[in-house]
Amino acid sequence: MPNCKVIAIANQKGGVGKTTTTANLGVALALRNKKVLLIDADPQADLTTSLGWPNRDELPNTISTIMINSMQDIDFDTEDCVLKHTEGVDLIPSSIELSAMEMSLVNTMSREYTLKQGIESLKDNYDYILIDCMPSLGMITINSLAASDKVIIPVQSHYLPAIGMTQLIKTVGQVKKQINPGLEVEGVLLTLVDGRTKLARTTADTIRNNYGEKLTIFKSEIPMAIKAAEISATGRSIFSNHQNSNVANAYSNLAREVDGSGRHRTKSSDCR
Repeated sequence: MPNCKVIAIANQKGGVGKTTTTANLGVALALRNKKVLLIDADPQADLTTSLGWPNRDELPNTISTIMINSMQDIDFDTEDCVLKHTEGVDLIPSSIELSAMEMSLVNTMSREYTLKQGIESLKDNYDYILIDCMPSLGMITINSLAASDKVIIPVQSHYLPAIGMTQLIKTVGQVKKQINPGLEVEGVLLTLVDGRTKLARTTADTIRNNYGEKLTIFKSEIPMAIKAAEISATGRSIFSNHQNSNVANAYSNLAREVDGSGRHRTKSSDCR
């Protein structure tokens, strides 16, 4: 697709909903008739497992295959790494092999662009490519940011996870300045929101008030729900069995925002 948008789903803090957001946002975009590719850029391979490939370390081709061939400048059909999911999204899986890539990249020329070069040919086939980043700010994550046009930052509406967002924003700024001038923060996504607790609402309001003038804070918030966690064990998204749930509705709304319909830039004055 000539206007393919590559979006990294990133936060160095674990447990904030990166993988769940990547999968469900991807399927929500596919339901809007968009061609979507998901990339698992985490050696824990939770995205790969949650979409129905628990034998991730036995897969013949993964993101590591792409990056190794890119590093060694070997001609390779990247589409051989693409798996087809029943809900209309494609996946480039991951495996534990990716954990060794950090060291391999150290001595690689133009190491920050290894992933970008590896997936460039795939962009003609998709409207969106979503990259599920690992919970760190190491070289694999830098590669993901270098390959992306936008970053979505999932943030759990608790105090400590919100604090960690500051370092990621600094890293995004450094990548933009030194590696990828076109990189922008698409928005901050509040996840695991428990509207019943005062802490959750206070933290959400603090994030909107502190960052709303500088960053897009998505109007959509992802509520906490046990079924969202349980559904990942089935290899499918929240839309497969709970399409009318609050979580599914939240991801549908997020897809509309990301896809340009209903975009909402929250100002601090909007949240009082």
